[in-house]
Amino acid sequence: MNAQNSPIFDPLHNDSFLRACMRQATDHTPLWLMRQAGRYLPEYCATRAKAGSFMGLATNRDYATEVTLQPLERYPLDAAILFSDILTVPDAMGLGLSFAQGEGPRFATPVRDEAAVAKLEVPDMAKLQYVFDAVSSIRKALTVDGKGRVPLIGFSGSPWTLACYMVEGAGSDDYRLVKTMLYSRPDLMHRILAVNADSVAAYLNAQIDAGAQAVMVFDSWGGVLADGAFQSFSLAYTARVLAQLKRTGAQGQTIPRIVFTKGGGLWLQEMAALDCDVLGLDWTVNLGRARALIGGSENGPGKALQGNIDPNVLFAPPAHIAAEVARVLDSFGTPYQGTGTGPTHIFNLGHGISQYTPPEHVAALVEAVQTHSRQLRT
Repeated sequence: MNAQNSPIFDPLHNDSFLRACMRQATDHTPLWLMRQAGRYLPEYCATRAKAGSFMGLATNRDYATEVTLQPLERYPLDAAILFSDILTVPDAMGLGLSFAQGEGPRFATPVRDEAAVAKLEVPDMAKLQYVFDAVSSIRKALTVDGKGRVPLIGFSGSPWTLACYMVEGAGSDDYRLVKTMLYSRPDLMHRILAVNADSVAAYLNAQIDAGAQAVMVFDSWGGVLADGAFQSFSLAYTARVLAQLKRTGAQGQTIPRIVFTKGGGLWLQEMAALDCDVLGLDWTVNLGRARALIGGSENGPGKALQGNIDPNVLFAPPAHIAAEVARVLDSFGTPYQGTGTGPTHIFNLGHGISQYTPPEHVAALVEAVQTHSRQLRT
């Protein structure tokens, strides 16, 4: 799909998330949750059972649309995020992605030697058409009374995070195989990362053409790298993705770009130089310090910040959840309230929501964010 035949969509009822991404004032701190459509919701589990498998769910436009909207039916969230997986791109490269029940992702043909690396190339985006069809379907399903309910976020794994899975063949506790390649054959690692970066850029641009209103790069495993290696093998290739991304959608609207590096707090100042609009933070980072470092000032350059409550707070009683929400919001301080641009905050978890989270505790979190963030603005 290209910009010439991209679907034309309606304006938004609630654009607070997009406004905050662009460092513009909002009447409350917008909120969405990483993995907000997932196994903690019984309705998601029922849909997955109908689909028969995770990939059956992710590759079916109607099922992907259904589960993307499920958390919005329960909670007054300010954004939807495409239901998919970060590993769709290497799957399209022919590595054979599968998900066993109760286990994480696995590749049938990991990339572990020179011959396998040499075969890698940017996949034909037609192999990922099911993702782009889901994006367009979700946008249509979000339309109510001629307007979109909330914006839709598209996403991909970062080049480094994809490489971890591609070399290890699955999730890893020690990243031994991928780090062995990084240190012993950095030339091979750089080749993988270059192909991944160009693939991710093409993938996100196709999501934008299909209707994604913001895009996010998940550098889930950037924080496992040593200082120095992070800059060379993660940050540089995230920058390569961002340099290729479309800045506007089919109707000329700005498409915010978000980067989240789990464990990346050490490198915030260097990530501030990335050509993106929003930096996501995990729970180890103090929002106030991050605001002072990279949030910018009124009508000057800076990044919006996203995050960063510990997902395990959601196992505490609702009163404790509310107290932690207030602590996180207070640590950022009062967001910008003028007519130009200034420091803004998007509330989120510091990583994905746990499958064991009680759904009613998410409701308590959402209510606390809305209530306390409005009080901050009075």
